[in-house]
Amino acid sequence: HVNERCWVNNHAHVLSANGKADLRFLMYYLNAKDLTPYITGSTRGKLTKSALDSIPIPLPPLAEHKRIAAILDAADALRRKDQQLLQQYDALAQAIFIDMFGDPVKNERGWEKVKLGDVCLKITDGTHFSPPSTSSGVPYVTAKHLKLHHIDFASNPTFISEEHHKEIYARCTPLKGDVLYIKDGATTGVAAVNEFDFEFSMLSSLALIKPNKSHLNPYFLSFYLNMPAVKNELTRNYMAGAAIKRFTLDKINKFEILTPPVDLQDDFEKVWRQIRISYTLLKESKSSDLFHSLLQQAFRGELSA
Repeated sequence: HVNERCWVNNHAHVLSANGKADLRFLMYYLNAKDLTPYITGSTRGKLTKSALDSIPIPLPPLAEHKRIAAILDAADALRRKDQQLLQQYDALAQAIFIDMFGDPVKNERGWEKVKLGDVCLKITDGTHFSPPSTSSGVPYVTAKHLKLHHIDFASNPTFISEEHHKEIYARCTPLKGDVLYIKDGATTGVAAVNEFDFEFSMLSSLALIKPNKSHLNPYFLSFYLNMPAVKNELTRNYMAGAAIKRFTLDKINKFEILTPPVDLQDDFEKVWRQIRISYTLLKESKSSDLFHSLLQQAFRGELSA
């Protein structure tokens, strides 16, 4: 963090200006540098003043400091603007959902409430045995791949053997249009529709929900489960386990959910798809990648005039 002084950590060292370096340049440099070699203490790591003093700092002319800091400021401002717009897209989708269906917890429009298991063809989970990973093979999806409203497998792919996949897939068969739902762990309660055409296996931290599409649109269900108010309500009414967040399959089957007319659910899917197109294009603007690339270039001396 930097204002008139540069704060290194929360406990905190303060770097004051002495005219030899630009504080914004120092902030970016210290945020980008791996400080692990300078941290001491096995129980609680700390960065002492003497260790801080020993960190080498590149020292081009002060004017060059300021120029590099200004470039990084601009890139960081673009990154933050994109992050704010992404949040606005999510807020827009939630507002449209509430406009179409009302408050999902208060249910002031009186939609029928049913148990999730009654409007699904199957609810199961992935393997309870963690198969050894392989460098290639059949994709293996775990909770780390499930993000809000989508499955991000490509950025950190994991694989298992064909033999293990066949054992798992005989019981748990995720198909395109099914809903995956994190049922235990730190990110419990996140849902996404499977849009993959390829086969994959799943770990038991994920539930596989196969909606009966004559009653329940998978995109409506996924968005419904991800609504903050719904998450809080489900946690309060169905969560098991004090130390570890967990929904059992039995509890998931008993989730009470709203079932508006399926044609209205289908209309929401169409709107949500349009929002996601804009959302995806914005995510692919790569402003975050640009910032981190410039950061690395700056401290390799590649942003010099």
